[in-house]
Amino acid sequence: MTVSEFVLETKELGISFGGLKAVSDVNLKIKQGEIYGLVGPNGAGKTTVFNLLTGVYQPTTGTFFLNGKELKGFGQERINHEGIARTFQNIRLFNNMTVVNNVMVGLHNNPEFKCNMLESIFRLPKHFKVEKAMRERAKELLTIFGLLDERNNLACNLPYGKQRKLEIARALATNPTLLLLDEPAAGMNPNETEDLRKTIEIIRKQFGITILLIEHDLKFVSEICDEITVLNFGTALAQGKAKDALNDPEVIKAYIGK
Repeated sequence: MTVSEFVLETKELGISFGGLKAVSDVNLKIKQGEIYGLVGPNGAGKTTVFNLLTGVYQPTTGTFFLNGKELKGFGQERINHEGIARTFQNIRLFNNMTVVNNVMVGLHNNPEFKCNMLESIFRLPKHFKVEKAMRERAKELLTIFGLLDERNNLACNLPYGKQRKLEIARALATNPTLLLLDEPAAGMNPNETEDLRKTIEIIRKQFGITILLIEHDLKFVSEICDEITVLNFGTALAQGKAKDALNDPEVIKAYIGK
């Protein structure tokens, strides 16, 4: 088994569409338990990197590793089973399912909650035992996110900030090693953003999960991220400690011009 000091490592990761380089030579090294930020102006290639890491796109150059295991060439389901989960810039929930059932969907990824087809079709005792265990686990996760009282409500009826938290809870239910958050604070007011920051810290401390996030709120990034990479036009403009990288003159120029 390959041993690596990095949970995620990318090597010259890139992709081109019709000869246009969308992302080029992205090199990330993220350690266990870090909260790592991927920032940059609109169109910098941030979500494209997420799509490469989750199998939506296949790299045309370079590769990437999770805990030393190369995942290049794997599809989305396989990568999720290997331990990478994500949320999306535009919230994607099962809107007509209850809050608790949204989380239970994520739990199907775990071997401890598996039933074979016959046990489920004929509603054998193991089916009910597993379903009860899944519901209890889902309620535990919802408690962490302050959503337990909402568990029987439809996801579509939650306010925006709680929908964001539910999507993170569902991703966490897949038992990831690495959690990718795509603009988790987007559209939130200051109180919701501060609540989200505390929740992400709880996830790191309680579950020991490594987090890679995309975010435009640079104040949020500087407060929560250990290190960041700043992308511009698909390449790394700066890397390092969050506050140092955000104060880089080239980064400031990329965001606000001369």
